[in-house]
This record gives sequence, C-alpha cells and structure tokens, in this order.
Amino acid sequence: MYLDHAATSPLRPEARAAMEEGFRIWANPSSPHAEGRKAKAALEDQRARIKAALEWDGELIFTSGASEALWIALNRTKAARRIVSAVEHDAVFRAAPDAESFSEDEPPGEGAILAVQHVNAETGTINPVDAIADKLKPIGTLVLSDCSQSAGKIALPEVDLIVVSAHKFGGPIGIAALLVRDFSLLEPSGGHERGYRQGTENLPGAMGMAAALEAGEWATTPEQRGAFREALGGDVLEIGQQVDYIAALAHPTMSAQALLIRLDAMGFAVSAGSACSSGTLKKSRVLDAFGVTDDVAARTIRVSMGWNTTTPELERFAEAWASLT
Repeated sequence: MYLDHAATSPLRPEARAAMEEGFRIWANPSSPHAEGRKAKAALEDQRARIKAALEWDGELIFTSGASEALWIALNRTKAARRIVSAVEHDAVFRAAPDAESFSEDEPPGEGAILAVQHVNAETGTINPVDAIADKLKPIGTLVLSDCSQSAGKIALPEVDLIVVSAHKFGGPIGIAALLVRDFSLLEPSGGHERGYRQGTENLPGAMGMAAALEAGEWATTPEQRGAFREALGGDVLEIGQQVDYIAALAHPTMSAQALLIRLDAMGFAVSAGSACSSGTLKKSRVLDAFGVTDDVAARTIRVSMGWNTTTPELERFAEAWASLT
C-alpha cells in the first residue's frame, strides 16, 4: 500500500492518456515550420489550461522540475538579497547556499526575495504565506512560495512567484512550472520559454501535467482523511495548521528506521521525511526547526496520501500502526 505521495504520486490515467497524445506531436515547439507551429500551439494550450486550473493570471514558465524552477526564481529574480525560511526543502538551500535566514522580527525590506514554502513536506504544516506576503508587499520584498505539496490540492497563496511540481499531484516526473506575477521580475537568460529558460520544452509532460490538474478527484474525502488522523490519536505530531493528506507520526518507542523496516515488511510504503533526505541517519533539519526534540524526531515517520489512496488502505494502516510494539 503506497502512502508516500509527498515524494511522488502515481501517474493518473488521464495524464498517461494525454502524454500518449503528446508523443504523437513530436516536433520542437520552437521550430518555425508547420509541425513546429502545431507543437507550439499545443504547448500554449497546456500553459493556458494549467494557469486556469491553478487560478493564476500571471505568467508560467515550464521547467524540468521544482528544483530548476526554484533555481530560476532565486537566481534570476531582480533581487539583491535572498532570504529563506528554516523549514524549506533542501532544493531551496542548494539553489541559494548563501541565503540569509528569515526572521519575522527583521523584515527583509526592498530589493529582497523571501522563499517560504506553502505546505511542509514532512509535517503537512501550512505556513501563513498570505499573511507574510501582506506584510512584506508594502516594503518591496518579493515572495517566492514552493507550492509543490499544495498545488492541485488547496488554494495557492497570492505571492510574486510560485513553484509547482506535476508528479506531486499525479502528473509525470520531469515537468514543473514557475509561476511569475510578471516577467519584469526576472532577468532573461536566452533560449526557450520566451527567453527565461533554456532547453526544448517537454510537450508530452506539459499535456500530462494539465490533464492531472484537471482530473482533480480523490478516492477519499476530507472527512475520511480526518477520521484516519483521529484513529492514529496522539501519535500525530500537531504542528500549527496542517493539511489532511500529510501526517508525521511519532511512535512511543520504536526508531524511525525500525518502523520503516517493519512497515515495509507489512506491505506499507512510507518514509522518514522528504525523499531527498530520508536516507540519512541525521536528525531532520525541518523537525529541528519546528522545535521537535531529538528523541521524538528519531521516532518519527511520514505518511502521505494522494489521489488514489482508499479508505480501506487507511484503515489497514491504522490497524498495522496500532500493532507495532
């Protein structure tokens, strides 16, 4: 039973069908001939569909993944200072290794860009991005929000730049997007995507991304996911306001590594944190930033649901969790 959707969700059948159609439109969208123009028209149609599904009225740049989108946002934006929150994904710190730490007591000010994620991948905590943006907009700070864990699931915040990743909501791996309020915020780099990203556009991927967003429906309801969290009781780490599809669970006695082994043997695919760092034995930087003690962090795993997770699967996991001693 797959309960690691925060790492990657299975490809939706609608996305697979759309990609198969996309593979038949084989030309380079930047080519000037008839086949290229056909591919370009299809690409622009996907761009419009994705923007409509996300209710975004700004610009959209297709990228190869969220990591590339974050790099463009943090390195091409016309900002003199880069500031990041302590709970960002590792990709943010790789894109901006010299970034300053964010403190609400010290507003960044004009000429800065602040990266603050929308939903945390390890705990499901919803950061107050809109409230932060409302405070910073009057003083000229740009706000970038990594919405990889929220796009296609909850409403996006109203900020200057947003990163979304297709494979987190049932689209294909290898396609993502940087949403930009206005191209004037970025320095162009030449190449494709109106000069803001190099590399041939992934039309089949864009078609799969659009189809996955438009599919939308989940096998479970918010009420069913809420009941699952209640069934897990006090083992769920309650950290601020949280989404109902990501839960950090701390076992009373067993280590995270032992839990993963036991649950894998019982047929459950879960993780000990974000996919990029769950293979390490060191304490999660995110849990540390949220104030989780070392002892609790060492006994914490992540369970994350997606579009095809069923209620019987959640019930079976709750029973399995209760049996772990």
